[in-house]
Amino acid sequence: MQTSYFAKYKGINAVSIALSTPKWYQNCRKYKKLAPSWELLNKYKQDKDEIYYTVKYYKEVLSKLDPQQVYEELGEDAVLLCWEKSSEFCHRFLIASWLEKRLGIEVNEID
Repeated sequence: MQTSYFAKYKGINAVSIALSTPKWYQNCRKYKKLAPSWELLNKYKQDKDEIYYTVKYYKEVLSKLDPQQVYEELGEDAVLLCWEKSSEFCHRFLIASWLEKRLGIEVNEID
């Protein structure tokens, strides 16, 4: 499993984990279970508080999911995509860390 962002990765294993997907990328799979709420996303855009976002994202999203089930549903070849560039704070990095810690796997960002 890997991560990237819409503008960079256009391969067949793309899985959107964002609330919305670019119109030009509509054929990729979507896995909304990992998307943050609009409320949380908008609060982050306003405050840029990464600690608050991380705590709330874990509570609202990841704590309600079984990492093994998520991994199995996505598949080991999945590339998880959202909007933010690799250099920006993003929920896909929280997901990667969560999967790595809970399952002992590596989830790398595509360079």
